[in-house]
Parts: sequence; C-alpha cells; structure tokens
Amino acid sequence: MSLYRLFIRPLLIQFDPETIHRFTFTCFKFFQKFKIIRSLVSAQFKVKDSSLERELFGLKFPNPVGLAAGLDKNAEAFDFLGSMGFGFIEIGTLTPKGQAGNPKPRLFRFVNDKALVNRMGFNNEGVEDAVNRLRKKRTKIIIGGNIGKNKNTPNEEATSDYLTCFDALFPYVDYFVVNVSSPNTPNLRELQGKEPLKKLLNEIMELNRSKEKTKPVLLKIAPDVNNSQLDDIIEIVQETKIDGIVATNTTISREGLSDPESIIKHVGAGGLSGQPLREKSTQVIRYIHEKSEGRIPIIGVGGILTKEDALEKLAAGASLVQIYTGFIYEGPALVKSINKELVRKGS
Repeated sequence: MSLYRLFIRPLLIQFDPETIHRFTFTCFKFFQKFKIIRSLVSAQFKVKDSSLERELFGLKFPNPVGLAAGLDKNAEAFDFLGSMGFGFIEIGTLTPKGQAGNPKPRLFRFVNDKALVNRMGFNNEGVEDAVNRLRKKRTKIIIGGNIGKNKNTPNEEATSDYLTCFDALFPYVDYFVVNVSSPNTPNLRELQGKEPLKKLLNEIMELNRSKEKTKPVLLKIAPDVNNSQLDDIIEIVQETKIDGIVATNTTISREGLSDPESIIKHVGAGGLSGQPLREKSTQVIRYIHEKSEGRIPIIGVGGILTKEDALEKLAAGASLVQIYTGFIYEGPALVKSINKELVRKGS
C-alpha cells in the first residue's frame, strides 16, 4: 500500500474537498518552480519504456495515461503534475472570461464508493490567464486544452466562446477538447444535439484549417447518451473530420452509490465521477469503437481506480486513458501502477 493511501489520503479527507484542492495546488505551484523537486518526483513515479509510447493524432505520447480536465483548470501546475508520471495533462475547462462557477459547497466525496460529485460550473480565471501561465512552461509534457462557454453566453452564441478559447490557446497546447457534456452549466448538453454540434465543430475546424498547421480536435461526450445519440455523434465526428472522442464526462445518474438516499439527495445536483461510472463509461467506449470499426480514436476516462480498470478501457477500444477521481483517491502511484502493468504485459 502506498504512502499516499496510508497517511496522506486519510488526512486530506478530513477537510472540505475544495479547500484541500486549493491547498494542494498551492503546494504544487511552489514545488514546480524547482527542477530538482520535479526530478525527484519523476524518479519516483515515472515509468520509462519504449513499449508505452503511443502515436496518435500526429502526437507522440510517452505513455498512454493522462490527467483528465477538471483538476488543473487554470493551467497552474501542469509541469509538476507531469513529473508524476503522466503521459499528458489536460487543462481546463477554460472559458473566454473568468467566472466564479456555482455557489459553494459544490464538491462532495462519497468515500465508500471512491466517488465524487461536483457542480463546479466551469469555475476558472479565463483563457488569457491560462495562456500567461502556459507561456512559462518548463517541461515537454503534452498539454490538452479543454474549452467551453461562459455560463451567461446563450447557446446560440456559444460558438463564439469556443472559437475565442481555441484561438487564444492555439500556440500553447498540443490538442483541443470541445466540452459540450458537463452537466453543471445550464443547457450546455443541448449542444450535443445533432445540428448544434455539427455547426459548432464545423466552425472550429474551419478556424483550425486557417492556421499554418492544424492541431487535433476531440469531442468530450456525456455517458448519459443512448445508442441513437451515439450514432449521431459518430456520424458527426466522421463528417466534420475531427480527430477523436473523449469518453466520458461525469454522469447525472446516482446509480452505484451505496450511501443512504437521504445523503445522496442532500448533496443534490452535479456530475458523478469515480468507481460507479466505470462500467457505463466502458460501455460507451466499446459501442463507439465497434460501431466505427475502430476508425475513431478514443481517450477513455471514467472510473479508473486500478490498473485493471485502465486495461479494461484499453481493451474496450480506447487508445489512451485519463484519470481524475482515481488520482484523488489513489495518488500518483496509480499512474505508475498502470504503466508498470502495461510494460509487464508488453503494452
């Protein structure tokens, strides 16, 4: 059992989740200034082996395990997080203007089920603040930029917000993820409808093609879509010629939580992540992979708490995986565990 699980996690869960998140990131931001600290952390957690390398979307990933969007929203600690063994880090979700997000409390733990519920609401400092930090990047870690719209932007004007973020981040990130699937911004998931989604992605790709060299664009989808909706998404991905899908975001379902119904209702609305999402996310990945005959690259995310969970996603058709809640509950040892298992199996 890791030091993190034995001593650090039991201490951290005594505090409010969002408060401890800010404290942790304050530490990360301080540590990442020092190359010697990053090197020591890297020596502890990074697994280097040529069998782990993946080439996807024209990018060469040192290993297939990434950090999902939502943790480093403001691009504050990507260099330090990269030293923990990740093959890539996804920042955001970023919006054109900074916004406070939803009222607190808005982040809740379900420790028995290794799950979280959040209704953060795209809280971030705005894309320009993130750009200023990305300009000071110290390492070669691959960065994905997850982009969304401001809460007060009506859906009919949402495309403008996505294009603003895309343009601002373009010189500083390696790939983009279009987030239309968060359950915590009012009406956002309506953009997953066939016509709005096609329009949005076509305009993003038009801007992408106007650049000297295009960058990969992926779509992040919800797990709460039926097969008919997935068929539409597959068709749109192929028609708009974006590069892939991130499957999946958090779920509005509370299936799989073992706490009393009264506690679940008290927590209220928000997206559920962690162990209860694992099977649902894997089913979406498998459906997309089989229906598209493997032609759509997939980043699998949702309920990865063990090395076996990661291998399940890869076996279902994901080319890369991301962790978020698993990182919070298991620490960076989870990244090392997955990569070591992939090396053992010859990837």
